[in-house]
Amino acid sequence: MSGKVVAVAQQKGGAGKTTVVAHLAVVFTEAGKSVAVIDIDPQQSLSQWYRMREARRGETGAGVLASSIEGWRTRNEVRRLAESHDIVLVDSPPHAESEARIAIRAADLVVVPVQPSPMDVWATKPTLQLAEREKVPVLIVLNRVPPRAKLTEAMIAEVQSLEEHLADSRLGNRVAFAAALAEGHAVTEREPSGRASEEIRALMQEIQRRLH
Repeated sequence: MSGKVVAVAQQKGGAGKTTVVAHLAVVFTEAGKSVAVIDIDPQQSLSQWYRMREARRGETGAGVLASSIEGWRTRNEVRRLAESHDIVLVDSPPHAESEARIAIRAADLVVVPVQPSPMDVWATKPTLQLAEREKVPVLIVLNRVPPRAKLTEAMIAEVQSLEEHLADSRLGNRVAFAAALAEGHAVTEREPSGRASEEIRALMQEIQRRLH
């Protein structure tokens, strides 16, 4: 087996990387994929969610966790897990170019969450440049999009400048995402027919299309 590696990366902190990785891990598993998740963010938020999930559920239903990996060991661990899993998801750290470069270099696709504001888009540029240097395709995902909000002209201009990388899927600014994680769950388990579940499943399907 040679699985696909998805690095979720964003140099700006607070963009929602861990939320995206955790929910994707569950929906890929629900879709019948064998999944591994790697947490190389020093905050270890994904690892905390995973262990809470294990404690509450007995089994995670969100793949296999590898955490606290640094430097050259990251690439080796990604390769090892890709040999036995369909999907490997990497939660990469902000503000750590060397670690982010290792994660991106090992990836088949880089998913970049970005909140819908011009400043957040500007802060995304270093991650995009890093992926471009490593020749890895990018999928930019608008995250925490306010309901029924109209993007400002400035935001529309910024988004259009990134249009070739922009995902059709968007994740709304929904309490359901955070509430599910706080309980060690994913939205598809708490509210399987809810709008948040529809959004994360749509993103998973779009990622699958990009990987083939």
